[in-house]
This record gives sequence, structure tokens and C-alpha cells, in this order.
Amino acid sequence: MKKLASIFFSACLAATAFSQNLIADVKVDYSQVQSSNNQVYQTLQKSLTTFINSTKWTNDRLKTYERIEASFNINIQKKEGNRFTGTILVQSRRPVFNSTYYTPVLNLNDTNFNFEYQEYEELVFNDRKFSNKNLTDVITFYVYLVLGYDADTFAKEGGTEYFKMAKKIADFGQASNNFSGWSELDGLQSRSSLINNVLKTDNSSLRNISYQYHRNGLDIMSENELRGKNAIGNTLLQLEFYQRGSYSQFYPLDIFVNAKKDEIKQIFSGGQTSTVNIEKLKEILNSISPKNSSSWNSLKK
Repeated sequence: MKKLASIFFSACLAATAFSQNLIADVKVDYSQVQSSNNQVYQTLQKSLTTFINSTKWTNDRLKTYERIEASFNINIQKKEGNRFTGTILVQSRRPVFNSTYYTPVLNLNDTNFNFEYQEYEELVFNDRKFSNKNLTDVITFYVYLVLGYDADTFAKEGGTEYFKMAKKIADFGQASNNFSGWSELDGLQSRSSLINNVLKTDNSSLRNISYQYHRNGLDIMSENELRGKNAIGNTLLQLEFYQRGSYSQFYPLDIFVNAKKDEIKQIFSGGQTSTVNIEKLKEILNSISPKNSSSWNSLKK
């Protein structure tokens, strides 16, 4: 915990200033593709960076330091004419109040990403219909997912309006039938399955856990490390709700754990001794995410 606490020092972040626009880093990796024209990938990277960072996704006026930092890493695996196939890794983080520390919020890898793109074409998004090219649709879906996840860390279910926008995009994509990755038939990690589960009543508990973890835990650690640590631990104990077998393949839970596993390990690696029932916490975490058992078993009060 000392390592984490040591970087929690004062910075001028107001409690009401939270991000709703993006500073996005976009990378397009084309190392798996043999092509005589690599310029198209560089143009695509530049165009996507401009598209994400210059679009005003919300009506809020924000200073640069208030904006969410996100990354979109696209790995192209195949190119046939103007059609591309690959994956997209989406990550985001947000600042912790009164500190220079950024906490990871979203970390997911979409392995079913295909789209059409012609070099130098203008990238536009119409929220009333599907583009029939799938590029800006997928990117915008994840932009709103990033916004929603971020807003949920500042207010109880604060991201609902953004999640509803993502669902609208997913519904358009699913209806098109021209590109995979949208339909619930594409699996539990498809975009429609994901956003439908995010908006389900069953996910309310997880969204509230995210809010408490960030606002009642991380955001007060610079003022009172022990209080924040206790709040985080006791909040994580509420994950007991998801120990039931029906949630063994609940993708929103996997997303939360993937984003927070290293941070949880760091918080409970030492420092001030908490009052958290650490054995119970280990039991719950091992139950919902057994693949990370080595991390969970190392937790200390």
C-alpha cells in the first residue's frame, strides 16, 4: 500500500470536475499483414485520432486536465481490398481526487472487429443509422462505453445515458447483419450482449460497487489512507452477490476485475492495517475470478 499511497499527493482537481470528453491515443498495428501500401494504416490511425479527439461527445465544457484518458489499440490481422479484419483493445483511466494517480477504469479486448475503409475518406458518425462500414460505429460504441464507465465512478449509475447511446448503436449494428461482433449470437462478449448486460438490473450492484470503490475509497485516500482502504475492501466484499453460478460468465464482472486486479493487489499489499475481513475477501475474489488466485492469495490487511 505504501507504493500506492506515496503517489497520492495534492493536485488541483475539484471534486465536481469529472471527464466527459476524451484524450485518446490510437494505435493501428499492421505487422501481421503483408502489404505494398502501409500508408493506409498510418492514415487510418491519424484519421481515427482526429475523429475521436475532435468530436464533442457531450455538452459539457471541460478543461484538458478534466478529460478521460483512453487508448484504442487496433491490431489488423487481414486486409482484403477495402475490408479489414482484426481486434481492438479499449482502455481508459481517470484521475483520483487530490492526487496525480490515475486509476484504470476500462480494459477490454474485442476480438471480432471487421470494417471497411478507404484511405482518406472522411470519418463521420450518424446517430440515427448504421454506417454500413462498421468503423465509426464500433469506435463510437466504445467511446460511449468509456464515457459511461467513467461517469459511473463519479455518480451512482451516472453513466446510464451514455450506455443507452451505446445500446442504440449496438441495435443498429445488430440489425445490419453485414458485420460480425454485434449480435448476441456472436457470444457473451459481443457488443449487444455486453451493453444489454451492463444495463440489466442484475448489473446495478456492480455499478454501485464501482461508484463506492472510486468515490468512497480511492478518492479519499490522500486525506485518510486507512479510511479509504477500509472502504475499498468492504465495498469489494459486496461482490459476494456475484458468487452465484448464474454469474460465472458475466462479462461486466470480468471487465471490472480485469481493470482492477493489479490495483487491488497493490492496495492490499501492506501499509496501514485495515479492518477488512481479508480472508472473506480472498474467498470471494477467488470464487469470481479463480484465474487470478495468485494475486488474491497474496492480499494482506
